[in-house]
Amino acid sequence: MVAGNLGSMTIVDSPSTVDAPWAVGVLATKIKGWIDRLGTVWVEGEITQWGMSGGNVYGKLKDLELDATVSFTVWSSVRAKLPDDLKQGDHVVTLVKPIYWVKGGTLSMQVFEMRHVGLGDLLERLERLRQKLRAEGLFDLDRKRPLPFLPHCVGLITGKDSDAEKDVLRNAQLRWPAVRFRVVHAAVQGDRAVGDVISALRTLDADPEVDVIVIARGGGDFQNLLVFSDEALVRAASASVTPIVSAIGHEADRPLLDDVADLRASTPTDAAKRVVPDVAEELARVRQARGRMGLRLSGLLRTEIDRLEQVRTRPVLVNAAWITDIRADELSRHVARGTELIERLIEQSRARIAELAAQLRALSPQRTLDRGYAIAQLPGGAALRNTADAPAGTTLLLTIADGKLATTVDSPLAEAG
Repeated sequence: MVAGNLGSMTIVDSPSTVDAPWAVGVLATKIKGWIDRLGTVWVEGEITQWGMSGGNVYGKLKDLELDATVSFTVWSSVRAKLPDDLKQGDHVVTLVKPIYWVKGGTLSMQVFEMRHVGLGDLLERLERLRQKLRAEGLFDLDRKRPLPFLPHCVGLITGKDSDAEKDVLRNAQLRWPAVRFRVVHAAVQGDRAVGDVISALRTLDADPEVDVIVIARGGGDFQNLLVFSDEALVRAASASVTPIVSAIGHEADRPLLDDVADLRASTPTDAAKRVVPDVAEELARVRQARGRMGLRLSGLLRTEIDRLEQVRTRPVLVNAAWITDIRADELSRHVARGTELIERLIEQSRARIAELAAQLRALSPQRTLDRGYAIAQLPGGAALRNTADAPAGTTLLLTIADGKLATTVDSPLAEAG
């Protein structure tokens, strides 16, 4: 069935099947018809591309949360009616009419109006996010980590060749010339900024040499600093194990990154002063400490010298000979007592020896011999006890009181009856 005619193209209203497919033109025309029926709509997003050509503007608008982008066109006749300060990175609401170009198969949004999103709306959204993250405990003070006194290496995330980078490096090196930096450049505004900063943060956080990370950006308008209030970036900073210093914009600027960071610096220059000590100040502190230590030690020495002088002037130490005199008298007494005890012990030992000698003499065979007895020994040396052991002719050795005699047995005497 024929529904209409587009130029030389016949538009078929019958359903498309494998045996009766639509022509590309038919599909394109239907798409255009559907899109045209949408009419104009208000859309909110972030300008990620803004280019001028022949008085017209060709750009892209990105969703604030999802990864979705559409192209738009601002004709020169409309451009004159729009705000003059529109640019890439701006958060806007715009009245657009979707247009599908059949010939090229492209979809674009023709802009009729475009306005900056009101600051009040942005602040309200930002405050809701702030309250949400605070309720989760991401801003709690007990999560804040102290910065190292003297970091071995400072990680720096900033825009390439930016004033913020120069300020941090120059001021830190003026304070501590030996400080080392590892700089990772990232986009700090636009649609790539959040992903770049998160990637740089994770890179530095994984580096064991980096002791502290500084995220720095120079001043800018409120919308350009919204990157650093992005929820994904704030959560990535919260998950970092390395202490983070937020140095975004100026003193009055307060992105959410400031709340989750371990330290908020009012400016990039202030961050440089907070992450490294001043070598001149530290040397002055060392000199002061050495001076205080010297005074303290001098005071202690003077006190001990005074105490020693007091001890030396005591009467007991003025004439120290009394110590040896007392000890000499004691030694003499001990020597005399020792001599007396030894002599008494010797006398007792002599008496005991005499007593034992008398007992020994009383039991001695010599006393028996002195009374007229004799000891007869056979030639083999055995003592003679029986007459039968000494027949006639036996030679005997007789031991008497004053010596020994040899004798021969004539005949044994008759036994006593």
